[in-house]
Amino acid sequence: MGKLLAVALVGIAAALAAERLLGFRNRLNASREVAPVSLPSCRLIKGIESGSEDIDILPNGLAFISSGLKYPGLKSFAPDKPGEIFLMDLNEDNPRAVELRISRGFDLASFNPHGISTYVDRDDSVYLFVVNHPHQKSTVELFKFVEDDNSLVHLKTIQHDLLTSVNDIVAMGPDSFYATNDHYFSDFILMFMEMFLGLTWSNVVYYSPKEVKEVAAGFYSANGINISPDRKYIYVADIFDHNVHVMEKQANWNLTHVKTLQLDTLVDNLSIDPHTGDIWIGCHPNGMKLFYNDPENLPASEVLRIQNILSEEPAVTRVYADNGSVLQGSSVASVYEGKLLIGTVFHRALYCEL
Repeated sequence: MGKLLAVALVGIAAALAAERLLGFRNRLNASREVAPVSLPSCRLIKGIESGSEDIDILPNGLAFISSGLKYPGLKSFAPDKPGEIFLMDLNEDNPRAVELRISRGFDLASFNPHGISTYVDRDDSVYLFVVNHPHQKSTVELFKFVEDDNSLVHLKTIQHDLLTSVNDIVAMGPDSFYATNDHYFSDFILMFMEMFLGLTWSNVVYYSPKEVKEVAAGFYSANGINISPDRKYIYVADIFDHNVHVMEKQANWNLTHVKTLQLDTLVDNLSIDPHTGDIWIGCHPNGMKLFYNDPENLPASEVLRIQNILSEEPAVTRVYADNGSVLQGSSVASVYEGKLLIGTVFHRALYCEL
């Protein structure tokens, strides 16, 4: 009887493990191959060699680019080099990336930038919020941009018990923001188990100096976050559930779920066209390739454009797709006046004219 029970328990455990493995592969889109979609005029951006994970463009065409992310389980082409913030002026005929100088006193050696967001104050001061992972922890660094000498003045470092595994951020004011925690755990082994078991413990947090609270929860992995041009709705990408959530922003900063748009790809960062309200997304067609990074089977890139997301039938267009031969692991796509920037987790960055 004891042997029969042991065999039964082993069988149940094996079946459970197989079910979890299948779910894990489905969340990573492990079997998907992407058909190429090309754009007529694109070039790799010189000087960006080790990632361009997030991009945020000011209304005047100045684009901020975070580079050099070291993320557990993912490749880095410059593991010993500190992260950087680049600037591009998209009004120029031939825009180039320029590294921004960061003020003294900031710990550049451990700078590991992830998601970014800008905020333009009433006096036209520009603040840059940067998700940072010094020593694999999570902080939010607040900078003030000084355009005259292409520099960032570090104002403060924000840490909080609710900001445990921050991925992306959207600024609400000069010292307030929404942030996504892409995992419940911060330890790599526990993060992997969380992903493998399919736990929906990821969340969105609102931060201000007066109040910090969870405002949305139940995600496999809340990733990109942004706000509609009318500032009424917050968009949240769940990378492992392959969807974008539309949340209505309440007067007390809580978020109320409105709808979910299901897609067939791993959605990373979200950028908003301020004129049309269209959502541009850098996506990973096959997440398994992103983690394995086999030189013979490179991680692909994909850019989606979502129009009229609040309507009953939003239009989803594949604007760009590449098998990794040009661009590996796209994480963001941002537009300005007919120009498109496509960033990656750890690879290059692409400049295209639409």
